[in-house]
Amino acid sequence: MKSKRLILIVVGLLVLVAALSACTAEPEQVEVVVTKIVEQIQEQEVEVPVEVTRIVEAIQTRIVTEEVMVEEAPLGSEERPIKVLFVPSVDVDAIISGGDVMAQALEDATGLKFEVSVPTSYAATIEEMCASPDDTIGFIPAQGYVLANDRCGVTVGAAAVRFGLPWYAAQIVVPADSEAESIEDLAGLTWGIPDFGSTSGYLFPSAMFQGAGIEPGEIVEAGGHNNAMLAVYNDEVDFATAFFSPPLLPFYERQWTYGADDAEIWRDCDESPVRNEEGRTFACGDPADGGYRVLDARASVADTAPDIFDRTRILLLTDQIPNDTLSFGPEFPLNTANQIVSALDEWVSEDNPDCMASICSEEFYNWTGIDEATDSFYDPVRFLMDTLGISEDDVLGG
Repeated sequence: MKSKRLILIVVGLLVLVAALSACTAEPEQVEVVVTKIVEQIQEQEVEVPVEVTRIVEAIQTRIVTEEVMVEEAPLGSEERPIKVLFVPSVDVDAIISGGDVMAQALEDATGLKFEVSVPTSYAATIEEMCASPDDTIGFIPAQGYVLANDRCGVTVGAAAVRFGLPWYAAQIVVPADSEAESIEDLAGLTWGIPDFGSTSGYLFPSAMFQGAGIEPGEIVEAGGHNNAMLAVYNDEVDFATAFFSPPLLPFYERQWTYGADDAEIWRDCDESPVRNEEGRTFACGDPADGGYRVLDARASVADTAPDIFDRTRILLLTDQIPNDTLSFGPEFPLNTANQIVSALDEWVSEDNPDCMASICSEEFYNWTGIDEATDSFYDPVRFLMDTLGISEDDVLGG
């Protein structure tokens, strides 16, 4: 009778422990309780080892199973927001504040939660997308996209549009009093670049130099297009490269024509560009009034260096470059990606004041719309990288 009574007590206690294991967040404590019960039984010299062992094993299996089966928070929830990554090509504070404006707009449109960050470099942005393949989106330039696609399968969702154009270029900027008049004159001179991962700041100018048989001197990585322009302005380098978007012409009568119009056609009006309170840079007034709107990289620092257009000049432009991308991690859910692209397509516009405080701003990326893009659109960038012998390791490290 004593043995049966002990067995009943043990079974009752183990049932109680099993119930506790279903609601406790600390399975190790449950295992301790089970162990103590077994020890007490052994002290009483009751021969019920088979029954106790089976019950204990069942409870431990249940504990382990329940611990492993904890569900991951859904993508876009408070616990697991979608990571929005921007390359640090312009002022980081402007990206963070403007990125938060865009994140709020996306949240309002989709009901999803977003978290904005600016990694320390182009390479760090790509590494983060590869390390978090199912919850990251990135605003990355053409070369960055190609590298990310080759490294881990990052996919392009859309491409930027700037004032109706799907392309931009790189500008080579020199001091206004520089003796350089051609690309040959840059041989051996100090070159300021935004980042080795920059399409317009490094890749396309490198191709131009190689094609001309020119080898610049020391390369100084300035840390963003703004800083590259300020480096040449402050005489820290002999020349610098950054993005070029063509100016808007008087009365919007036509678009600036690549290869036909001068890069600084606005100099025809004999007035230096001025940045207004809304962050737009004009020469001789608004295009609607017969002036020019200046959109190249120097416009982004015209408040910091108001005379930058007087103290620098564009020497040359590179070939046209496919616009930068909205890209998604390789395992990002397709339906969610399409939802985000659709929301941005409606939101990104120069007529939207919120976008003008965000990605549409000259201080940010100066997008005025987005368009469909496929991987093949960036094949010219791949070709250049192959021609120059630029590998992932050269930009991202081994």
